[in-house]
Amino acid sequence: MSAPALDRPESGIDDRVALDVADLTVELRTPSGTVRAVDHVSFRARRGETLALLGESGCGKSMTAQALVGLLDPIAAIKEGSITLDEVDLVTAKESTRRELAGTQLAIVFQDALTALNPVYTVGTQLAEPFRIHRKMSKKEARHEAIELMRHVGIPEPESRVDSYPHQFSGGMRQRLLIAMAVALSPKVLLADEPTTALDVTVQAQIMALLHRLRTEHDMAVVLITHDLALVAEQADRVAIMYAGNVVETGPVAEVFGNPRHPYTKGLLDSVPVSTERGADLKSIDGTPPDLHSIPAGCVYQARCPLARARCVSERPVLSGTGPNRQAACHFSEEIDNV
Repeated sequence: MSAPALDRPESGIDDRVALDVADLTVELRTPSGTVRAVDHVSFRARRGETLALLGESGCGKSMTAQALVGLLDPIAAIKEGSITLDEVDLVTAKESTRRELAGTQLAIVFQDALTALNPVYTVGTQLAEPFRIHRKMSKKEARHEAIELMRHVGIPEPESRVDSYPHQFSGGMRQRLLIAMAVALSPKVLLADEPTTALDVTVQAQIMALLHRLRTEHDMAVVLITHDLALVAEQADRVAIMYAGNVVETGPVAEVFGNPRHPYTKGLLDSVPVSTERGADLKSIDGTPPDLHSIPAGCVYQARCPLARARCVSERPVLSGTGPNRQAACHFSEEIDNV
């Protein structure tokens, strides 16, 4: 089943689109059989804006990111769909083409900076590597660029710290180094996979402010992968809500959060504590996401949905328009206000 592409203009070509993902499907081989971790996911990321992929753990967000950058585990494979970057389909492109586009057109910031950085090389060596590989700079020139990158992302005294190792930096500084490596060659698209995990609130704000500044300076498209609703509300322009490997709602953040058209989106928003009264009840979504080995034939959310009916059991809803630049995959989206 192929879902409609998201946020596509009715006519003409949107020259601001940096990344076009259509019907992306990823399957995993497990001892108990093959499962579909990402199911016909489609979205567009435009330059100069942030698109958030939002959902619970295990909904397919990070698997989608890994597929985009070609870092899927050996047990996973893309079975359908296209990933168009700079007029190149990364799904069918040669490995040499992918390597050329890595860093120059598409980059990623991982959530665990300590494991993403190589502990046996200085940060200067690692920051200089993109310049030596892609721009054929000398060692001296690349070192100078590394120092400037460190200064650009707010690393104090970069001239003296360029020869330090990753473990000699704090968590927030390591995250800044990862971001510096990602934007070194001014890519068109930056994937940020839970970039503020394990950082304290103050450092989180600094990292997100840095990403926002760099997005503007480099006119990048940022794909923010997170389960943090507050972060999405503050930082993203558009959002795609994922559940069980599917995109179930998409649109401008303010509109989706202000007037959700899918019961899962509404459940997520209702789960946010808003009462300051001691002893007040906390709302939650009943049940748990479906096991990937037993995804239902109909709506993937049916077991937890207060609107579920016979049609939801037998027929999978597809993304359809619920307003300007908005889509939701629900048979009864007009009844969400009654939930």
